[in-house]
Amino acid sequence: MRETVYRMPTFVSADHFYAVMQAVFARLTEMPAQIDSFTTSNLVIRLTFTDPDAEVLVDGRQPPLEVFFGPRPGKANLEFAMPADLLHRLWLGKESTSAAVFGGKIGITGNIMKAVPLLDLFRAAEAVYPDIAAQHDLA
Repeated sequence: MRETVYRMPTFVSADHFYAVMQAVFARLTEMPAQIDSFTTSNLVIRLTFTDPDAEVLVDGRQPPLEVFFGPRPGKANLEFAMPADLLHRLWLGKESTSAAVFGGKIGITGNIMKAVPLLDLFRAAEAVYPDIAAQHDLA
């Protein structure tokens, strides 16, 4: 008989998740050269998370990068939905982004071909996240 293993969620609440995400995006705004392709992309990206339920809206219509935490009205060019723990594992390099996308772990609404500028933003987040996760005792 196989035993079921339950893992505690990485983020204990939406406020905890938002605090970590605010630290990540604050660091990214200090790196305008690395995220320039996104801040000039004219894209608005909505990231919706579960466990905890949270939402982040990233506005790349003009520099500097604007990020909103919590539900926001309006339409985004692309919308991604995933568990918050999955984002944590992706940004720590413990799970493959392409495997998560093609394996159906990330829900995507909108034209994914427009997401190319988002890759630079995502790579920059991957670079800073391990340090921020460690600062928040998540690594």
